[in-house]
Amino acid sequence: MRLDGKNVFLTGGTRGIGKSICIALAKEGANVAFLYLEQTDIANELVEEIEKHGRKALSFKCDVRDRTGLKNIFQNLKSDWGSIDILINNAGINKPTDFDQITEDEWDEVISVNLKGPFIVTQEALPLLRKNKTSSIINIGSVSGQYGGPRTAHYAASKAGLISLSQVIARFGARDGVRCNTIAVGLVSSDMGKEGMKSTMVSKAAESILLNRLGTKDEVSSAVIFLASDDSSYITAQTININGGLYF
Repeated sequence: MRLDGKNVFLTGGTRGIGKSICIALAKEGANVAFLYLEQTDIANELVEEIEKHGRKALSFKCDVRDRTGLKNIFQNLKSDWGSIDILINNAGINKPTDFDQITEDEWDEVISVNLKGPFIVTQEALPLLRKNKTSSIINIGSVSGQYGGPRTAHYAASKAGLISLSQVIARFGARDGVRCNTIAVGLVSSDMGKEGMKSTMVSKAAESILLNRLGTKDEVSSAVIFLASDDSSYITAQTININGGLYF
């Protein structure tokens, strides 16, 4: 197991890609603490599933923008686990809307969750990440952050910002052995991916995927495991594309 005994903190754990990542981490030997905003029943079930793999599991209900709540959570983790080896900023939202129809409130909300959230979470997690000789931060981004997807001005802008934020964090954290990378996810069979496919423009774009299919949550999880493990010890400040050849 590549992550045996490692401590992981992940945001957005109860749905789609986040849930898949949590299970994959446990299978690789990691203890998993995850953040969620809704679906307490699913959070409890996920804790049980992680524990079935013989790993420690903790769930916390908190908004990624709630700095006070996050301070309390990381204080609890410091008491329980001592440190964090891996941070995964996965929580995000998208509200597909034509550019000229996006309201300022919608813009602010998407930017706030998708960009301000990882900024706050990472700031609060850094003291626990620095306690290890090496640690890894993985930000879940999107191809939209590189190429600008249809009807996603706010989402694309937030994910583009996340790529730059990751590079800044990688530069800042290197002196303490903290790596930071982004995974730019393409069209995947997840809750958000299925919602996006309702758009005629997105479904049309899917026809350009070289591998002629949508990606799977497990394929994203595998990339996360790689970046979380020592197998990627010389990789930082990079954006890893998981898109089946949609863009290159």
